[in-house]
Amino acid sequence: MFKGLRIPLIIGMLTAVLGSGCAAPRKVEVSLEEKIGQMLMVSFRGLSVDKNHPVIQDIQKRHVGAVILFDYDVPGKSPVRNIASPSQVRKLVSDLQAASSRPLLVAIDQEGGKVCRLKEKYGFPPTLSAKQMGRKKPEATYAAALAMAQTLKEAGINLNLAPVVDLNRNRKNPVIGKLGRSFSPDPDRVTDHARQFILAHHDQGVLCALKHFPGHGSSTSDSHKGFTDVTPTWSPMELQPYRQLIAEGLADTVLTAHVFNANLDPDHPATLSRSVIAGRLRGELGFDGVVISDDLQMGAIAQHYDLETTLKNAIDAGVDILLFANNSSYDEQIASKVVALVSEMVRKRQISEARIEDSFRRIQRLKAGL
Repeated sequence: MFKGLRIPLIIGMLTAVLGSGCAAPRKVEVSLEEKIGQMLMVSFRGLSVDKNHPVIQDIQKRHVGAVILFDYDVPGKSPVRNIASPSQVRKLVSDLQAASSRPLLVAIDQEGGKVCRLKEKYGFPPTLSAKQMGRKKPEATYAAALAMAQTLKEAGINLNLAPVVDLNRNRKNPVIGKLGRSFSPDPDRVTDHARQFILAHHDQGVLCALKHFPGHGSSTSDSHKGFTDVTPTWSPMELQPYRQLIAEGLADTVLTAHVFNANLDPDHPATLSRSVIAGRLRGELGFDGVVISDDLQMGAIAQHYDLETTLKNAIDAGVDILLFANNSSYDEQIASKVVALVSEMVRKRQISEARIEDSFRRIQRLKAGL
């Protein structure tokens, strides 16, 4: 068929045809609103979702990048929230993922023991608390955590907001010690057990979050309920598990505490503190992964800061994912409010667009590993 055509012309034709399929892909522009949406983790009501459900609208129209599941609805004092059975949770998570144009982070607090959303009464396997695991050898923690991670994988949940690496420095602590959420008062033991907990989850393809930075174990009050000052009780040794696990490359994400420590920041609680997050966590400990806030509707924050101030301070501090659990108070419009507020602050140059880009980059890098 090439009779009469010169060789250079044939080569030119082939080059044109083959080259057209090898052109560099066009860079897809991502809007500011989409980048902000990816910084949101929200919760919602419902055992199932359809195209008209508010959370589906948030995922599709406001580009929400993460959701968190609960079994109990605290504001409504209802035992019905997002979890009823293994098959129901699998279907719910599958429908949530199908609605998102990007991989969705689906998170849960499955620490084991009292802080366990996938409970036996819903048909899930029993779990051990961190305190119970910490009494055994680290190898036993791996086995217990592997069972939890398998449960999460089967449900489609890809981010466990655990392990707690708070030191059990105050056994009467109402939110850590008394609930058995700490492996031990010894930082080395906490690190050893947390390491096995994380490795077990990684073996099942599930991400983890170290919490609650820079340490909630010595507190005498509960940051869910209000101002929590650890100035007289906190010790630098509480950073040790973070330091070691970050150095080992085992910190997928770090979740902040709302504790106030005047020795670290005389003005702000940790979640809103640039000196704690940008200074200690990113600077001193060298963490360049995703930082997740604790629930920004908790009393320690919501009772003292309005939403705009909370958002500005948290983002300036270095928080990448802004968690609104909707389980202290419930606000169905929280995603649209946050996207609108942060967009306006960027346009007014109260928050730099580069700062939003940094968080977007970290979040997409984390999701690429799923």
